[in-house]
Amino acid sequence: MSDRYGFDVLARNPHTPSRVRSVEHPAERGLVVEDPSSGFVGAVVRIENGRVELEDRNRRVRSFPLGPGFLVEGKPVILVKPKVTAAPARTASGSVAVSGAKARVALASRIYVEGRHDAELVEQVWGADLRIEGVVVEYLGGVDDLAAIVAEFRPGPGRRLGVLVDHLVAGSKESRIAAEATRVAGGHALVVGHPYIDIWQAVKPARVGLPQWPVIPRGIEWKHGICDALGWPHATQADIAGAWQRIRGRVRDWNDLEPALIGRVEELIDFVTA
Repeated sequence: MSDRYGFDVLARNPHTPSRVRSVEHPAERGLVVEDPSSGFVGAVVRIENGRVELEDRNRRVRSFPLGPGFLVEGKPVILVKPKVTAAPARTASGSVAVSGAKARVALASRIYVEGRHDAELVEQVWGADLRIEGVVVEYLGGVDDLAAIVAEFRPGPGRRLGVLVDHLVAGSKESRIAAEATRVAGGHALVVGHPYIDIWQAVKPARVGLPQWPVIPRGIEWKHGICDALGWPHATQADIAGAWQRIRGRVRDWNDLEPALIGRVEELIDFVTA
């Protein structure tokens, strides 16, 4: 039966716009967009200075201002700059930084390094990681008595010892010392080393403006020779300490260190926290 009174005049709002409203759409790389005013269709290849560049299937590129007036899959959109997701914060060693983390109570396990400079560099780059893991780094002042030091530490299950040795190369005095210390530890200590004469060499030479570290002749104390080559004072121990601070001050993070050192330190951290 038909409605004798006709349709409901209130069923439709005459003020409702008939056109579909545009919505914001991030102009992400690869998005296919149409500019209806020119008929140009292309994929987003670049965004710069408030403009978006589109490349069509014939490799032609055109630039348009970001904003309204585009179609994506036939629907009107307002192209906007994509939001940039902040990268997670990193420690100097490249690990993901743990916000608000407190230092863990120190483990019984330890990492020993040869000297003060070694300890300072390890702390500078890996300090945040070590505190979260509860690993303490101590310096020895030399490794000539390493086997006795390891025996005194009494490594065992839950009490591991990692040792970083300078200039650990085949046939060297350091290699024989490391082998004896490892034998004494019975599998609960790990002795590794880098090939450099001193920890200074583990800093990439470009950080102090050198293409490579100078070769110092035998008979000349290595650090004194390096300072002399760089034109730095080296008459006193204070001069040597100052030179090291200058070198270490150029180290921003792990990218400024040689891989031969990075790998060994990471290996020791993994060993003592296993």
